[in-house]
Amino acid sequence: MDRWVNTNSLCRGRHLSYQRSKRAVNPNTSLIKIDGVDSTEAANFYLGKKVAFVYRAKREVRGSNIRVIWGKVTRPHGNSGVVRAQFRHNLPPKSFGATVRVMLYPSNI
Repeated sequence: MDRWVNTNSLCRGRHLSYQRSKRAVNPNTSLIKIDGVDSTEAANFYLGKKVAFVYRAKREVRGSNIRVIWGKVTRPHGNSGVVRAQFRHNLPPKSFGATVRVMLYPSNI
């Protein structure tokens, strides 16, 4: 985790895969496993929260090679606390297993 990020404002998650069935794959929706969430009831708290996939690119743009793809949690997926998220640009397959940041805003409490 980055030193300068306030840890109270985010949770860590892992990009598992795209939403899929046995044969069809839907890259518009990504499956995210949030640390410490292990039930549908706990996952419901994160609905609507922002998700950021932060990565480093080779080329600098505006003085930085750090890029972000933003998304939001849309609904739970199954009974184990996995959530579905949609991003502004689909996450690349290279990000499977990578860490994402789940922001604790917008808040509804």
